Amino acid sequence: MRVVIVGGTSGIGLAAAARLAGEGAEVLVTGRSEERVRAAVKHLGDQARGEAVDARDTGAMRELFARFGAFDHLIITVTARGGAAPLSALTREGLLAGVEGKLLPHLLTAQAALGTLSEQGSITFVTAASAGAALPGTAALAAVNGAIEAAVPGLAVELAPIRVNAVSPGVIDTEWWSVVGEEARAAFLEGSAAALPVRRVGTPEDVAAALAYVVGNGYTTGTVLTVDGGGRLKA
Repeated sequence: MRVVIVGGTSGIGLAAAARLAGEGAEVLVTGRSEERVRAAVKHLGDQARGEAVDARDTGAMRELFARFGAFDHLIITVTARGGAAPLSALTREGLLAGVEGKLLPHLLTAQAALGTLSEQGSITFVTAASAGAALPGTAALAAVNGAIEAAVPGLAVELAPIRVNAVSPGVIDTEWWSVVGEEARAAFLEGSAAALPVRRVGTPEDVAAALAYVVGNGYTTGTVLTVDGGGRLKA
C-alpha cells in the first residue's frame, strides 16, 4: 500500500504517517519546509520518504504525483493558521487566507492526484469540527471547513469507485494553537478538556487512528467522521 500525506511533517499528518508506516504502508510525506521534511523522514524510518512542496502550488503537486507514480491513498491535512475572529473583525485578506491556505489546496491537490491515484483507493480530507459547531468567532473557519465537508458526498459519487471521506477533528493538542501564545494555549486546552465528555483534549494519534480506519475500510465513502471527544454533544 502506497500513501501520500500532504502536510505530513507535523501534528496530525505526521501521526498518521507513523501509524500507516507502522502498519506496513509505504508513505510519502510532504511539507513546505525542507528541514521539517528531513526530520519527519528520519522520525518515520525506512517506510517513508518525503518531498518539500507547497500544496498551494497545483503545478508542483502534479509534478510530485507524476514522480511518485501510482499510489493507493491520499490524505490531505494542510491548513491555514489563524482565522478565528468575530464577524466585525473579519477582513477580505483574512477570509482569502483561509480559502487559499486550505480550501483550494485540498480540492486542487485531490484533482492533481487523479492521474496516478488507484481507482480502488481513497482521498481523505482533514477538516475541523468548527464546520458543524456554533461557536462565536469561528464563522470564517466554519465556512472553509464546511465547504470541504460539503464537497465530500458529491465527490464520492463523481469519483467512484475512488472513495472520498473527511475526518473532522475537534480540539487537538497540536502546534496550531501556538498562534495564541503559550499561556493562552494552555488555558484554552485545560478549559476545553474540562468541558468535554471525555475530559481531555485530543492528540494527533487520536485523529491518526480515525484516518487509518477511513483509509483501510473499503466500504466507507462519502462520510465525514467527527473525532471531537464529544464536543458536538455540548449544549
